[in-house]
Amino acid sequence: MRPEDLLAPGPDGLWCPLGGFHVDPIRPVARALITHGHADHARSGHGAVLATRETLAIMAVRYGEDFAGQQQVAVPGERMKIGDVTVSFHPAGHVLGSAQIAVEAQGCRIVVSGDYKRRRDPTCAPFEPVACDVFITEATFGLPVFRHPDDGEEIGKLLASLAAFPERAHLVGAYALGKAQRVIKRLREEGYGETIYIHGALERLCTLYESEGIDLGPLAPATLESARRGESAAFAGAVVVGPPSAFADRWARRFPDPVPCFASGWMMIRQRAKQRGVELPLIISDHCDWDELTATIAEIEPGEVWVTHGREEALVRWCELAGIRARPLHLVGYEDEGD
Repeated sequence: MRPEDLLAPGPDGLWCPLGGFHVDPIRPVARALITHGHADHARSGHGAVLATRETLAIMAVRYGEDFAGQQQVAVPGERMKIGDVTVSFHPAGHVLGSAQIAVEAQGCRIVVSGDYKRRRDPTCAPFEPVACDVFITEATFGLPVFRHPDDGEEIGKLLASLAAFPERAHLVGAYALGKAQRVIKRLREEGYGETIYIHGALERLCTLYESEGIDLGPLAPATLESARRGESAAFAGAVVVGPPSAFADRWARRFPDPVPCFASGWMMIRQRAKQRGVELPLIISDHCDWDELTATIAEIEPGEVWVTHGREEALVRWCELAGIRARPLHLVGYEDEGD
């Protein structure tokens, strides 16, 4: 069958007519298969949701237990029949519970990658290559200029700054789901054992990660109440992690002579760091860089590549030069919340 008859972009996102479901729809639909818990892929209000156990738990934390009419757990690697198609979920390496979704019918298999990365991440299962006829890849960092360093180097920069400026709090902007927990865990792996202070927006997600067996070490809230009691000096030399938006409001002003940091693949662009007032940019990405995107396509060897949300044209052109059929999907509604 033609791949377009199995899965095709529509006004609500990717639609599978033979299965009667959408993948990561941008609006509430009757039945949704969800790749991971970031808000641009996992929205509330669907009639029924099929996702990994961890993704369902993340959605419950973010939206409440009744985020969908029905919930069904997808066991990674397990094949299940939906209508006239077979689907299976496979690790994507993006955040806790993230999955690629394989959709098959009549000898044609399409793999929807969602968001994914190939770097080691101690907070989630690694990416699993899945053979397919069509690979739908993201292209968040789909330009040759994006070649990300090892995250150990970036964590080393943070530790070096802590040693050099023991009187200053280091405020690390990191997205609440995935990036924050990864930064905390990597600090622990590199030997940082001190209490890490977290913004309230991270508390429930960090608790969820720890309930999944991911030890984040000693954490404490970075609260306004502490600052009012004159305890802001306790934050001197401390690591404080919060969502990037928090550093633009009064929450950030309680800390002693803070060092603004931001963990993101976008910190490769100096102008972005400057615009955000970032003193210590940390190039830590939860997406593939250019070399990883192209290496993944070469490894999987799909007959065709569909490219979505990101720098689509450059990756499409690379595929064409490599003799691989490719086209952009031009899907809207997907941002870079995870980076």
